[in-house]
Amino acid sequence: MLNLPTTPAFIIPSQCVLAEGPVWDDRAGCLWFTDIQQAQLLCWHHGDARLERIALPDRLGSLALTDDPDRLLLALADGFALFSLSSGRIEWLHRLDLAAHGMRLNDGRVDRQGRFWTGAMVEDEARAPAALGALYRLDPPGNTPPLALRDGIRISNSLCFSPDGAHAYFADSTTGRILRYNADGPLGEPTLFARTDRGSAPDGSDVDAAGRLWNAEWGGSRVTAYNADGTVSGRLVLPVSQVTCVAFGGPGLDLLFVSSASEGLSPGAEPHAGDVLVYEGPFQGLPAGRFRLG
Repeated sequence: MLNLPTTPAFIIPSQCVLAEGPVWDDRAGCLWFTDIQQAQLLCWHHGDARLERIALPDRLGSLALTDDPDRLLLALADGFALFSLSSGRIEWLHRLDLAAHGMRLNDGRVDRQGRFWTGAMVEDEARAPAALGALYRLDPPGNTPPLALRDGIRISNSLCFSPDGAHAYFADSTTGRILRYNADGPLGEPTLFARTDRGSAPDGSDVDAAGRLWNAEWGGSRVTAYNADGTVSGRLVLPVSQVTCVAFGGPGLDLLFVSSASEGLSPGAEPHAGDVLVYEGPFQGLPAGRFRLG
């Protein structure tokens, strides 16, 4: 078992309603993440400990680096777009018309092949189609519509990839299960990778250089690290209950950024709910994938 820290190395005081989708940008030395419900893109400038907030015209479910340092790929509530850091301009790539059906895009990551995976979540089942939400993959350079890989999803989460790129991990949070798929070719049938305890749902995940999957557990007040065979390697216990996502970062990729949410909690119940808690420990991450535009 890993010997994990019991307290954060430091805390980013973001006080988000629903912080999600952290991505470490090694080129700029910063952490990007989103407050979904506030329609904000946030940037933690690590070198000078400064937090920047950028207002967006739509809610942002997740984001990704691209091979252009000036542009981020956004999975907005209703589709895919590029965001220019220098101009603030948003260039729509594909609209999916999800909002009209009570859905939006949620968790997403770039795989080792430079493709962006993201999935929908249902916000209003009365308006959602019988097949519910889909898991999508947007292939470089983003000119063609995203591929719908599977449907029947209520809350898409936990997208991440093995170090060799052979496997994709995914969870519909409502099932309490993290599944493993082949990442290339037809998606095929998954295998069960891990199952969370009752009352604790799998949310966002990341994979470290050793192939361990680190999963944020919504409602569980913890992050669980799983070995490549699905056995538990260790747990971080957090001072917040609604743990949303994780990402490795920092100059040496030896920090674990853990986002959280204050949504639905009584004011003051959890002082650090909505903050990003940062842990330093016996782990080493991998660089975030970059979507290939060129």
